[in-house]
Amino acid sequence: MHWQTTRFLLDLTARPLVMGIVNVTPDSFSDGGLHGERRAAIAHCELLSREGADILDIGGESSRPGAPLLTADEEWHRIADVLAAALQMGVPVSVDSSKPEVMRRALDMGVDIVNDIQSLRRPGAIDLLARHGQAGVCLMHMRGEPATMQGLVEYRDIASEVGDFLAERAGALRAAGVAPERIVLDPGYGFAKTPEQNFELLRRQAVLLTLGYPLLVGWSRKSSLGALTGRPVGERLPASLAAALAAVSQGARIVRVHDVAPTVDALKVWSAAGGVGAAIVDNATNESGGCSR
Repeated sequence: MHWQTTRFLLDLTARPLVMGIVNVTPDSFSDGGLHGERRAAIAHCELLSREGADILDIGGESSRPGAPLLTADEEWHRIADVLAAALQMGVPVSVDSSKPEVMRRALDMGVDIVNDIQSLRRPGAIDLLARHGQAGVCLMHMRGEPATMQGLVEYRDIASEVGDFLAERAGALRAAGVAPERIVLDPGYGFAKTPEQNFELLRRQAVLLTLGYPLLVGWSRKSSLGALTGRPVGERLPASLAAALAAVSQGARIVRVHDVAPTVDALKVWSAAGGVGAAIVDNATNESGGCSR
């Protein structure tokens, strides 16, 4: 199993990959303002790369509920120099954006991956990816917008409904001519889901493998971990590591995290102990609540 990106063909079979988060924002829920200045953000990219990040994911607009919306120019102004510097660091670079104009500028610069919480639902986004013949893309499940998503949490069967949504978005991309090896799916933990729904989806995550695409997951410092443990955001590293290991045990091949070095260490131990998340694929088709395809 591989993920085709602009400059790299990423092997997803040998071990789970670690995507390091670089929020070039003043208001992200867990690290807002820490890397909002360009030089600090570039230094953070360098640190995460040294710590073992396989991918750097750079975003300029917070997706927390109530965060102010930016124009494409405002978002691009925050991230352009950081993207340019990260592209010289020898690792794949992902742009975390839902705006087609920001995606276009990033792809024209040579960025490897588009990571879109809106799953390319904005006009022109799919056509843009189709024109860039090798760029990777991550499609995430979310209902509504960040400002409204937590009011949209009614599900009959969360695993199958998330799967149906992701299958439809991947199908739309495939219909536009995008090769399947460019596509990765994200269940969207924390987006339009209650804490209970997030953990149910994690328990049944392997069913999403029946869609035939690799899974990327983001549990790092999420509020559901706080709801379960009672810990504030700055004290959620142990819970984040446990959730990451649970996710890869249920078949995830990329984990998106703030704390790269501890996650790399945890995955080394998990692997040495015989953790083989990809083997879950064999069991996914037996899950009674499977996704339609």
